Amino acid sequence: MNANILLIGIGPGDPRQVTYEAVEALQRATVFFVLAKGPGTDELVRLRKAVLERYRPEGGYRLVQVDDPRRDAQAEDYVGAVHDWHRQRAALYARLIGEQMATEDIGAFLLWGEPTLYDSTLRILDLVREHGVTLRLQVIPGISSVQALAARHQVPLNRIGEPLTVLPGRRLAGQGPIDNVVVMLDGQCAFPQLDDPELVIYWGAYLGTEDEVLIAGPLQAVKARILEVREKERRRKGWIMDTYLLRREL
Repeated sequence: MNANILLIGIGPGDPRQVTYEAVEALQRATVFFVLAKGPGTDELVRLRKAVLERYRPEGGYRLVQVDDPRRDAQAEDYVGAVHDWHRQRAALYARLIGEQMATEDIGAFLLWGEPTLYDSTLRILDLVREHGVTLRLQVIPGISSVQALAARHQVPLNRIGEPLTVLPGRRLAGQGPIDNVVVMLDGQCAFPQLDDPELVIYWGAYLGTEDEVLIAGPLQAVKARILEVREKERRRKGWIMDTYLLRREL
């Protein structure tokens, strides 16, 4: 099986943040694959459909929606559980490509933010190739939540002569002294454990959507408020996407 596949970065939520290159890719695709992540996350599917309705109002494509395999969130071996999850996804993708795409079709995945930053699809497609699928792949970059966060707070991500570190929340505790760190995928909220009085946090949730929430200030002064707002919003919507920048002010 040979398949033409597009990985299209659609930004963090606002259809206006889709690039011209992404729009051109959206208009070329004939089959869109959408994974539903279970109860409470229907809005994530609706947001993808909203992008298609905005840029493909004439239709002329097929939407293939399936349930996403579940990752074992309680597994002690986090890395092993993620690898198992990726293998399940790869088997699903290989089956969908084989069943849903004709030779002349162009398939597409609409990916939040930037396809090369904290998104697993490229790694999963490497596993799809192991199922005997030959992929002709094109990656269309998008605006990441990290860029949207900095823009909304009106702060530069990098400072003169300083590196910027981007890491997942589970690695924050072992990071050591923090000068300029962006944290993503912090489902367990690692930042409240930090007691450095010189740290400032720039936090944002649902960036680029009508539900966007922003909080900034000295970490020790605002972390309780962030936790309260975060839990309130998560309960209201059933899911949350947030990220934040931690910085020691000079």
